[in-house]
Amino acid sequence: MKMTTEIPDGVTTPDNIQTRVGELNFFDGVPDVESAQKVYNLLDFTHAYQAFLDGTKIASMDAIRKGILKFGPANTTAVLFEGLMDSKSLFLTANTTSVYMFSWLEMGDEPMVIETPPNVLGFINDHWFRYVTDFGNLGPDEGKGGKFLVLPPGYEGDVPEGYHVTRTTTYGNWVIWRGYQKDGSTADAINNTKELFRIYPLSQAETPPEMTFVDASGKLFNTIHRMDINIYDEINNVVQAEPLMGENPELLGHLAAIGIVKGQPFEPDERMQAILKAAASAGSVTVKTIISKPRDERFYWYPGESNWLTAFPGRAYTWELDGVSLPDIRAAFHFYATGITPAMALKKIGKGSQYAFTYLDSNGNPLDGAKTYKVNVPKDVPAKDFWSFTLYDNQTRSMLQTDAQFPAIGSNDTGVVQNEDGSYDIYFAPEAPEGRESNWVQTVPGKGWNTIFRLYGPLESWFDQTWRPGEIELVTYAHSEDTQASGGETVEDITLRITVDGRVSLYGVQFDTASTAILPGSERTLEAIAETMAEIPDLKIAVVGHTDHVGGYEANLDLSKRRADAVVAELVGTYGVESSRLFAAGASFLAPLASNDTDEGRAINRRVELVRAP
Repeated sequence: MKMTTEIPDGVTTPDNIQTRVGELNFFDGVPDVESAQKVYNLLDFTHAYQAFLDGTKIASMDAIRKGILKFGPANTTAVLFEGLMDSKSLFLTANTTSVYMFSWLEMGDEPMVIETPPNVLGFINDHWFRYVTDFGNLGPDEGKGGKFLVLPPGYEGDVPEGYHVTRTTTYGNWVIWRGYQKDGSTADAINNTKELFRIYPLSQAETPPEMTFVDASGKLFNTIHRMDINIYDEINNVVQAEPLMGENPELLGHLAAIGIVKGQPFEPDERMQAILKAAASAGSVTVKTIISKPRDERFYWYPGESNWLTAFPGRAYTWELDGVSLPDIRAAFHFYATGITPAMALKKIGKGSQYAFTYLDSNGNPLDGAKTYKVNVPKDVPAKDFWSFTLYDNQTRSMLQTDAQFPAIGSNDTGVVQNEDGSYDIYFAPEAPEGRESNWVQTVPGKGWNTIFRLYGPLESWFDQTWRPGEIELVTYAHSEDTQASGGETVEDITLRITVDGRVSLYGVQFDTASTAILPGSERTLEAIAETMAEIPDLKIAVVGHTDHVGGYEANLDLSKRRADAVVAELVGTYGVESSRLFAAGASFLAPLASNDTDEGRAINRRVELVRAP
């Protein structure tokens, strides 16, 4: 045409394009009916996925509220753990040493008074899981206890003097405080709370109502949010209950786009239910990945040098650094833990607590309940009060359920043995290493675990990093008795490890000394390898032979390669595995799993390893 000009590259897009949602067809930029639906399905999935990540905190608070209210009504009930919280409680990453106590504060139109006991670490979070205030040792009462006046959303009335005043933007609020044991007893903390803690409306200040105190120790209860499609119902509960002014409009926009709108029923149709289910699945694996194997180096206490993590990069309890939000880390935190207060993140010498956690050993492998690990706690631990390790179940993020009531160990445990140099060696294993029983925490074969290292009353050497904990080192694989007794690894063993770790060490394939002849009794493991290959048709593996260091490098390199060749030949010739899916390599003694200086260590290092290949 007369006005036609050359259009610069990148301004227009093709009318036919292949995408992750399939083929899309347009007529000069306008989609056909099928393509439009695909695009909107993708858009709805994106909103639902983001709603899962950003809304996990909201669902978590809904679950906490439900858990507390099972013990009694809001405002008049305080839940106390007089015998400490143990592994029967489903509560995100609680510890076994603090005396946990909490209530649910439900506001009306008038201010509410909270009378707090002395010598506690306490705070209030609102229904959106946002920080409201601290009380206790790091609060304005400076640990002496006092009267706090909480103003409800939109309150414009008179505010009397004589109170520590704070304002909340939600009607529902979580009130949590932790007391301290004294000489191994919770009595002082519990008695102070029963004597002094009260919640009541300001209008009843002259005649406060009585509180009901419920001991929850040893009782089964759940405060953990859902990880499936039902998480959206939990989020909707809070949206319907609270003023929207307290939450980020962008998150509320994601929620509205999938049908979660204040004042309207949340009734997703069949199409949207399928999208929500897929988004919840994607969201759940995302937060699990971020928390256990973060790619953001700000997640690490010692980037590039250690697997110990911090949940508050840059000591930012708001997850905002240099004017930029860190939503991925925030989502991972709320999947893993509870409680938002500056006291958990800021530098407070000798006060509060600091945390380091990890899901991985020193080699970057997931911590496995069937294996034995050791961590060294160097001398002069920078904790004015005490330090501890607590173990958690990777799935529930609650205390690991073992034979022990408290899956933890620390400097308050009188039996813990200190090394001559002032350090401590702590062991994690399904059974106590001989002679290490007092420094051992039990784990569960078949389950992964993670741990939090806590410092109470952290000192300067923690903050300036002149002191740091050791890494969790693998001592031995729990292969010997179980695997040898059963005659070899199972398909489940191999599939799990090759899927999770990308590799698996095998001890069920045995050879004569200095020989490549596969011994009878190796059949079960070889069959399991073949079955795994059949179940995962796109799997390709490198079969890698490993030896101890006896005999020198060159001889062991040749032996390890020939043993790998023998395994490949057996899998192809006897078990029908396609040769194109296998190749052999030898590693000599270059990748030991244990020390070659002991018979036990050398036995562990003599193995065949399968490594997932591209």
